[in-house]
Amino acid sequence: MSVIQTKWDTIYSNKQNSPTASYVLTQNQHLLPKKGSALDLACGQGGNAVLLANAGLDVLAWDVSPVVIKQLHDFTALNNITINAQVRDVTILPPEANSLDVLVVSFFLDRELCKDILAALRPGGLLFYQTYCQQKVEKKGPSNPEFLLADNELLSLFSTMKVRVYREESLLGDHQQGWRNQALLVAEKR
Repeated sequence: MSVIQTKWDTIYSNKQNSPTASYVLTQNQHLLPKKGSALDLACGQGGNAVLLANAGLDVLAWDVSPVVIKQLHDFTALNNITINAQVRDVTILPPEANSLDVLVVSFFLDRELCKDILAALRPGGLLFYQTYCQQKVEKKGPSNPEFLLADNELLSLFSTMKVRVYREESLLGDHQQGWRNQALLVAEKR
């Protein structure tokens, strides 16, 4: 068992919430195709996977934690939702090229994996991505800059894609309003 797997198993062993989809997906689900294959990468409790399955897509959900994958299996069985949830370290075994119509990533950042994420999408495929930024107004999310986006970095990481939605307000203006701490992107593969 890896250190990362042990860390996330411990976190999820103490978390019993119902799966919740990310903001980038809930606010932009109207962009989803009517059918196709989707992946909730580093899925955690699988909120994105549940939303995708309820939208009629064939869904994979991958996470390094066996604890959280078991929780997702239990939730989907109880709620009669079909999701192919698997324990999988995506840094070692990324998705296959041209295998997906939709790929969702929330609160996970591995810059080395971005080329594999892009390659996994079929032409016209959609990427929904949301994670924390270095410039944030609250101490939420990771503190290690390795896991935080620099200004406009999400746009740079997926610069060959057609941007459909992007939001990153950083420290500009009134910090009590707007979208803070994170960047979100919906992009279409050319």
